[in-house]
Amino acid sequence: MATSSSSSSSSIAISPRKLRSDLYSYSYKNDGNNPLVITVLASLIERTMVRNERIDAKNCGRRTLRQRDFRSKVFDCREGPDMTVQCYLERIFRYTKAGPSVYVVAYVYIDRFCEANPGFRITARNVHRLLITTMMVASKYVEDM
Repeated sequence: MATSSSSSSSSIAISPRKLRSDLYSYSYKNDGNNPLVITVLASLIERTMVRNERIDAKNCGRRTLRQRDFRSKVFDCREGPDMTVQCYLERIFRYTKAGPSVYVVAYVYIDRFCEANPGFRITARNVHRLLITTMMVASKYVEDM
């Protein structure tokens, strides 16, 4: 299940015009279609996770106890869920009907969080908690104004 969703999300050609149209004029009447921004966000996050796994594999032998800061493990769970990022974002959309702009703001929050905490890396063990938290905060910011 994990490989089919991640491979399909990376093979879709997305034009900026289509993404812009999706962001600004998305209609909830088409219940079968998810906003394109979900696919884009899932792809960006999955690429980041792969890059972080490569970095961690390289630096595995060089780590010291001092570098394993508790703050960098704040979102970690014991086991990574069996759900891909794409499926998780689609599930969030299905149950919350958050607008596409909420996903963009959530990604900005994730980016800012990672910049403010350089020891933090997005992994399979923390991505789902990070996504639901940033989605909730972004939803409050965007839709409660």
